[in-house]
Order: sequence, then structure tokens, then C-alpha cells
Amino acid sequence: MSESFRPETIIAGAGVADDPAFNSVAPPLHLSATYGWNDPLEKPQYDYARSGNPTRTQLENALAQLEGGARGVVVSSGMAALDLALNLVNPGELVLAPHDCYGGTHRLLTARAKRGHFELAFANQTSAVELKNAFAMKPKLVLIETPSNPLLRITDIRGIVALARECGAITVADNTFLSPALQQPLALGCDVVVHSTTKFINGHSDVVGGAVIAREQALGDELAWWANCTGVTGAPFDSFLTLRGLRTLFPRLERQQKTANDVVSALAADERVSRVYYPGLESHPGHEVAKAQQAGFGAMFSVEFAEGVDVIKLLRHLNIFTIAESLGGFESLVCTPATMTHASMTPEAQKIAGISERLVRFSIGLEHGDDLVRDILAALDKAAGTEEDNVAYLPEGAASKCA
Repeated sequence: MSESFRPETIIAGAGVADDPAFNSVAPPLHLSATYGWNDPLEKPQYDYARSGNPTRTQLENALAQLEGGARGVVVSSGMAALDLALNLVNPGELVLAPHDCYGGTHRLLTARAKRGHFELAFANQTSAVELKNAFAMKPKLVLIETPSNPLLRITDIRGIVALARECGAITVADNTFLSPALQQPLALGCDVVVHSTTKFINGHSDVVGGAVIAREQALGDELAWWANCTGVTGAPFDSFLTLRGLRTLFPRLERQQKTANDVVSALAADERVSRVYYPGLESHPGHEVAKAQQAGFGAMFSVEFAEGVDVIKLLRHLNIFTIAESLGGFESLVCTPATMTHASMTPEAQKIAGISERLVRFSIGLEHGDDLVRDILAALDKAAGTEEDNVAYLPEGAASKCA
């Protein structure tokens, strides 16, 4: 489909009626692990599923079109996507990463650095002083995560790209929190975009996957070579389901971010809330930068609750929200980053990043906003001691005798 169409149209038509065998409207699922050769000296387009698969190619092409890239590579998870991008760095070269990145990202980077795969430096990418000092070290690869997970700090992508180009660094942006529907880092100058497609892109919490999209063909080919070499490419059925979920990305996010804004507005006015981290608020320090580089503020936010609010009790009393570590699905999820998504970070690293035990991260789904607000406020009444708590909990480690 022509790239002159708007992204919603591109996704609606991706793979539609492209089946050469039967002209089926829905793209077929190709599960074959291997493919026949007509001649031993003439390699076909597909020879082995690790190297390439028609179903995976459809998803790769769709994501590349959405992000405005030359080539996409679909892999088995979001962490596999990030690790694939790290193959662009050699031992002795420096990776510059945000100090407040996702806990799994922090764990991977520190583990790889300890093994000598590369040098590593963390910096507050919203601080001009820290950036100046960090770029003085001449990084080879700069990782950007904006909005950051879980504090939703906003990094000026254009500013980072300008600094990176001065020293010849590759810029890699994690676009998981917004998806290409709300932010396109390649258009802002980044070289590579990574995604956990598990999240908003799939949107149904039933597939784990990742993707890497390169702005230039040569870089995309290099990443595809490494993906084939290391065997991290995504499975055909996962690609089939992810493309199916991708088709509804725009209407889902439109609804989800509107609801998120409504919930944020209700919580921001509550005296039991110390701070709401959401770029859509004019009081957010990154609000203007977000407006300049995003098409919307997304469906993720975090809340720092006031002293006196029992955060664990709050989560236990939520009825609609599910306590879980993922995000971006049709269902609303909630977690405490300090003990869940960022538990692998040391207490010192959490403190530097600004992650406290009273911080709660919310992922807004497709439920009605009024119901979500009532659910949070009712749980907050119990957690803040303003309503009698009649629920008894077993001591930690105890088990119910009821089978």
C-alpha cells in the first residue's frame, strides 16, 4: 500500500487480499519451519523460518511503514529487541542510557557491561549538565526512553539526536509507551526504534514480542543479520496475532488516552495524592516538549501517594484494575514499580531514578473512565484509613486450608 496514505489506512490494509494462492482478504498464517528450493543453487525468498517467514514479514513491513523506517525486524520479546540493538556496539565502546529506564533494561545493560560487552554510563537525559558531561565521553550508542518508565520524564529527542550526531553516536529510542500512533522517533532523527510489541502494538495481552525498526536500509540489514545469527526472531503465530492486534491500535489508544486524562484529572485534585506523573498535565516539566514531539500524551501515568496512604492496601482493594507488570492492553493494570517492574534495580539505583515505595504505575485500558475513577477512590478511602476495612488478610506465607 502506498506510503502516501495516512497510518490508520496503512494498518487497515496491511496484507489484505495479498494472498497469491486464493486472494484471501485476511492474510494467511504460514507456519512452515522450512521451505523447498527449486534448485540447489537458487536460494528462494524464504528458506528457513528463523531467517524469514511471510507472516513475520507482513508485520515487519507494517511496523516499518508506521515508524517511517526502511526495515523492521520482529523478535521474540521487547528485551530481545533491545539486546539486538546492542549488537551495534563493540567491546570498549560506550552505551549512554537514561538513569530512570525500565528495570529490565537497567538489568540487561548492567549485566552486559559487567561481562565486558561494552562500557556503560547512566545519565539524567533531561539535565543539560549531565548530558554535556555524558557526551564528553563520546558514546557509541545512546538509548532514549521517552516517556520514561515509570516516572514519565520527557526527553527532548531532537536535542539528544543533535548531540549524538556531533560525536557520531547511534541513537536508539524505546517507543513502547506511546507506539508509532503517538510518537515517531525516526522522523525526529533517531537511527533505530525498539518496541515491546507485547504492549500497545498488540494490545490484547496474549502475545510476547518485540520489534526493531531502522531508519536506513543498511542498518536494518545489519540488525536482521544479527537476529538471524542469534535466533531471536519472532514466531509466525505470534506475528499473526500481533498484526491482528495492530489494526486497532489507533482507536484503542484514542479511547485509552482520553480515559487516562479523565482519571488523572480526578486524582490530581485529591489531597491524598502527592504528585501525578503525566505529561498531559501543564504542570509536568516536560509538557511543552511532549507537545512538540508527540501526537498525544498516552495512556500511562504514575502516582506518588501521600504519607499515610498504605499503597499495598490500595492495590489489594482495587476491583477493576489487575495487579500485573505489563501495560498497554485492553485491560487496566496497576503495579508498584519498586517491588515489581523495577525490583531488579538496587535500592540505590531506584533512589537515583526517583522510584519510591509510594509510587504506583497505572496502565489505562478500555473500561469506562467513571468506573475506573470510582474504583481508585474507593480503594484510596480504605488505604488512607478514611473508610473501615473489613477485609482480613492471611499472614505472609500462610495458606488457606480451603481447597
